[in-house]
Amino acid sequence: MGEFAGKAAMITGTSGIARATAAHLARAGAQVLACGIDKAANAALQAELPGIVVRESDISDPAAVQAAVAAAVGAFGGLDIIVNSAAIHPYGTVESTDPATWARTMAVNIGGIYLTAHFGVPELRRRGGGTIVNVASVQGHACQQGVAAYVATKGAIHALTRAMALDHASDGIRVNSVSPGSVRTPILEMAARKFDGEDADIEAVFRRFGAAHPIGRIAEPEEVAEMIAFLAGPRGSFCSGGDYLVDGGLIARLGVS
Repeated sequence: MGEFAGKAAMITGTSGIARATAAHLARAGAQVLACGIDKAANAALQAELPGIVVRESDISDPAAVQAAVAAAVGAFGGLDIIVNSAAIHPYGTVESTDPATWARTMAVNIGGIYLTAHFGVPELRRRGGGTIVNVASVQGHACQQGVAAYVATKGAIHALTRAMALDHASDGIRVNSVSPGSVRTPILEMAARKFDGEDADIEAVFRRFGAAHPIGRIAEPEEVAEMIAFLAGPRGSFCSGGDYLVDGGLIARLGVS
């Protein structure tokens, strides 16, 4: 019996932080459905955790999200926890980002959270309440150049989290977000190749990224999953409407010397 025994969780995304969170919750006793669009990541997660349900879903598609929520309820008898981790990370300014990329980023990164809540909140309510944890980013607080669409969605997640927490407190539903700094994920590997080229020494770039954090390194996905699990579980019972930094002190530092 673990901390999440008897609880049913739905997670969007199947790699990086989502994968670590699925593993954490499952090993702590939760029944888990994870949904993602990446076939290889889906297969890898299913192989790692054969006891969970992995479903191919585009979280920007209302019908797909509705079906995923229904699949979780059908498999587990209800739903207690939603973790929204799936995201895309294009680069560009508002000038260089084409309208289709902008729209897709909004649809996945913030629209997916709306959809899981739209279809999932009634199921949480039927269980007498539940928890939602949204994965935002330090880039919702302060940002680098050339990531306009991505940071717009991450700032929006902070605002939407507050709205959801207020709107559904009377339903017994707590809603929080986490804002990681640099984390060893496929998105961070993509960033390394973006800045240092396709033949980049990924570990060397990760060390450079880590040096920007006062702690002196990047995070492992499991470290973010620990915070998500805290907020999703009974230990976080008085936390709602907040954003929780998991950033190695990154936002605490002023960029001057």
